[in-house]
Amino acid sequence: MKKHEVIIYTDGACEPNPGPGGWACILTSGKHRKELSGYVPNPTTNNRCEMGAVIEAFRSLKKPCKVKLVTDSMICIYTLRGRNESPQKRKRRKNLDLVEKMLKASEGHEVTHQWIRGHTGHPENEKCDMLAGEALRKKRNPTLEYIMQTPEEKASLEQSLFA
Repeated sequence: MKKHEVIIYTDGACEPNPGPGGWACILTSGKHRKELSGYVPNPTTNNRCEMGAVIEAFRSLKKPCKVKLVTDSMICIYTLRGRNESPQKRKRRKNLDLVEKMLKASEGHEVTHQWIRGHTGHPENEKCDMLAGEALRKKRNPTLEYIMQTPEEKASLEQSLFA
């Protein structure tokens, strides 16, 4: 059975960094289009918002798809490239909680990625940037799971994953 082809565009915003943030994604498949965005209360970082956008995009897919991720976030590309890394190697990454969530959300999908330079006029990247900024300013759709972890929360997650 042929998988649906989906293009996902993502962006995150944080003002200041770290501080409160926003995330956004646009999914397109043929003539279908879905835009999602959300607000992340303080404290978070731009990287956590970028990762949140990718996680939310994958979570919104109802069945396994052939996905092309278009993003200006190298951390998201590196994370998806490392899907087959050993847990010990992944352990050294920052934002481990979101690395694990991104990998889980992308399971079952055939994923390719394309890096684009941000803020250079790419229409969908600019739209995602606008949606993320708007979600941040209007505090729309609060998404608490992308708040930065305390050292205790991080240690607890590492212990549960790598014990």
